[in-house]
Amino acid sequence: MNAWVRRVLAGGVALAAVMGLSVAEAHKASDAYLQLRSDDSVVTLRVDIALRDLDRDLVLDADDDGLLRWGEVRSRTADIESIAEHGVRLEVRDVQGAVCRPGAQAPLQLEQHSDGRYAVLVRTWSCASPPATGALSYGLFAMTDPSHRGVLVWRQGGAARTAVVAPGTVDMRLALRPEPSGGDGSADAAEAAEGDSHAAHGLAGIFRDGVHHIWIGIDHVLFLVVLLLPAVLRRQGGQWQPATAWRPALWSVLGVVTAFTVAHSITLALAVFDVVDPPSRWVESLIALSVLLAALNNLRPVLVETRWRLTFLFGLVHGFGFAGALKDLGLARSELMAPLVLFNLGVEAGQLAIVAVLVPLAWTARRWRGYPRWVLGAGSAAVASIAVVWLVERLFDVQILGVGA
Repeated sequence: MNAWVRRVLAGGVALAAVMGLSVAEAHKASDAYLQLRSDDSVVTLRVDIALRDLDRDLVLDADDDGLLRWGEVRSRTADIESIAEHGVRLEVRDVQGAVCRPGAQAPLQLEQHSDGRYAVLVRTWSCASPPATGALSYGLFAMTDPSHRGVLVWRQGGAARTAVVAPGTVDMRLALRPEPSGGDGSADAAEAAEGDSHAAHGLAGIFRDGVHHIWIGIDHVLFLVVLLLPAVLRRQGGQWQPATAWRPALWSVLGVVTAFTVAHSITLALAVFDVVDPPSRWVESLIALSVLLAALNNLRPVLVETRWRLTFLFGLVHGFGFAGALKDLGLARSELMAPLVLFNLGVEAGQLAIVAVLVPLAWTARRWRGYPRWVLGAGSAAVASIAVVWLVERLFDVQILGVGA
């Protein structure tokens, strides 16, 4: 086997371990939620920003006891409003083309989301005529968290539109008027086409957000990695041996990927539609436990040929971990199907990209004598150690790695 393949594979496992140590809230992406509503001559923008993100930039936890109290947050209201004002800019124009007048900022509030508490900031714009368009520029946490995303929901008439906006977005045009029901006016036709274009762009953003969520969800990634590493080996005489044929290895990979896909798709849908709503703390803890058990199964194999069963069981838990990004959109149940399907497809695309990179490298490296010991063994031991830290942090709400669990 080529030396560079060994180095790439071993380095990749080591990198994943280092990433795991640096990310305690591994499956929680940095998201803000924006809701834009237009009523007659008034436009309202609500921005929900995670306190954990604000704490990173502003150090809200003044006494450093690991708890954010209302008094600590309220004392930094001006700083929070400044971050929101500079990070989220909206210009609204009415049907006459006049710029609508922004009003005062509403008092700061807090709201519990599926993944923690958020600061809620609300501002209104008053228009002389019915509002027609908005131009949104977005730059929250552009300098401190490049992975951050804003999830935007607005309504064009009665139809909900969604989009995922990244820091650096400038003057994204939003159609606020209802789509024309008929007529051949060129302005109306152009506005309708613009609305359709933004709707398609928004749905594509939901797909990309699914890819984004699994790629930055290092606990999901490590779970998948430790399940795939032994797929190119076979167990014989109590020892790991390189697979001699590619078909059994392929079936092993397909079994793992299919079980994970089916399982998390089921619970993602159940959670998004509020059929099942388990406490976030227990979901986070069980995800950490799933990573731990999958890694230990590589070190002391119990399930070898039936590893897909373990994958399916804990894949159900991972689905709940994916659900937060969609549950907090604020959409009606009837409006969730398209975002759910596209987000799930994005997760699958991100998962398949990981498989497409990892499995060929593992197959090439399987005959290296050090693969069972160093790649599978040492890699699984490192992942198990990380998972133990995650499990303790999430179960007992403590800090071990220096960042919030």
